[in-house]
Amino acid sequence: MKFTCERDVIIREISIAQEIISSRNALSILSNVLLEAGENTVLIRATDLKVGFETRIPADVAAAGSTTVFCDKFIGILRSLPAGDVEFEQGSDTKDPDAFVIRPVFKKIDFRLKSIAADKFPEIQMASDDQFFEFPQKDFIEMIGQTVFAVSDDETRYFMNGVYLENNEAKLVMVATDGRRLSYISKEVTGPLKEFTGVIVPPKVLNLVRKLASGEGAFSLAITDKNLFVHFDNQKLTSALIEGQFPNYRRVIPEQQQHSATVAKDELVEAIKRVSLLVEKSRRIYLTLSENTLVLSSEESDIGVAREEISCKYDGPDITMAVNFQYLTEPLRVITDEEVVMRFTEANKAVSLYSVPEREFFHIIMPMQLE
Repeated sequence: MKFTCERDVIIREISIAQEIISSRNALSILSNVLLEAGENTVLIRATDLKVGFETRIPADVAAAGSTTVFCDKFIGILRSLPAGDVEFEQGSDTKDPDAFVIRPVFKKIDFRLKSIAADKFPEIQMASDDQFFEFPQKDFIEMIGQTVFAVSDDETRYFMNGVYLENNEAKLVMVATDGRRLSYISKEVTGPLKEFTGVIVPPKVLNLVRKLASGEGAFSLAITDKNLFVHFDNQKLTSALIEGQFPNYRRVIPEQQQHSATVAKDELVEAIKRVSLLVEKSRRIYLTLSENTLVLSSEESDIGVAREEISCKYDGPDITMAVNFQYLTEPLRVITDEEVVMRFTEANKAVSLYSVPEREFFHIIMPMQLE
């Protein structure tokens, strides 16, 4: 095998591969990236058996072939090289035919990496063309952003360790919860939507999609019983799904909430940031509402206490609620509108957070004990 390609082009793709397999050690084939040269392209593939990545880059291929090399050292070598074309070759060294040679075209630099035969690399799951449907990148990325932060990290409740994805009456729906909060978003599908039962998608692949995609054009998506497939540009991502029964999230969504307070989002974010400086491990802050006024305060402690008053639109009864400030801050970060509305009924019942004007998403926070 022998091919030449531009250093920056291959670095970009190998960096993605390294991100997928970064937790693996050097003794496993899963720590390697597969390279397959042919027809003026090089196929690059990586997997940790749960998430798979595949892409192709242009290259001048002198001899077709395939191999796998240790990804961590490979990316380190590539980053150390000067910009420009780099030549890659395997099989030219008679003493060590498995050596993968890396040399810049215009520099006398020569690296030789040990390799493992490509036939030992695991197969990545594939979906047939008729299982895919198109969905706008911009909408899918927004859906990820509005939900992925609410995923539970409690491994004993593994069925909450991902984002629930379902198709509901020509809409694509994403929901995430950790049992104390819930984030929901839906988007209409304008084209044909393939039928599938609700699935739980690991956040790792969703964060990769959000990081790698341009936001322009459409994703090709396929959902099977055990895998999610996302194709875009020249890249393909595959992920195993989380098995288990996702909680019935509809039971958590309040049908009606009697009171609401509208507040400037940025002003609320800044107030939370300041008040939370004196919050300790509990992450508890207090929200006290009275006519057109919202007071945020921290618990009194040995460190001290913080209190800030901001204006809002509210004409209900005086009420004090305790919430985890992180559960309030994270959804506020992904809401782009200037105002938000908090809806609630009682101090110990769910608080719903909506944008103003109301859009396709909302966030629900369960209050903490006042004492």
